[in-house]
Amino acid sequence: MTRNSNEKILMYTTSWCSDCHRSKRFLDEYGIDYVEIDVEQNSEGLEFVKRVNHGSRVVPTIVFQDGDILVEPPNAALAMKLRLEESEEDSFPV
Repeated sequence: MTRNSNEKILMYTTSWCSDCHRSKRFLDEYGIDYVEIDVEQNSEGLEFVKRVNHGSRVVPTIVFQDGDILVEPPNAALAMKLRLEESEEDSFPV
């Protein structure tokens, strides 16, 4: 597995979002640090999510240190962004 170890990830979530739970589980499994911002508890976070998603409250909205933003990304998109390498026994589900 290779990745940029200096990446700081912000993940805007809610407690009820299954895609949020999936994305957090994926990052946790690969030991990737992130800061979770629950938009139900953080009004500034909610305003940010709405701003970058053209008024929609879409989560997870994941912001990377380089400024890239992924919205509701499948695991394969997270793996590609983080430059994770797939082993023969692993595959990144959609």
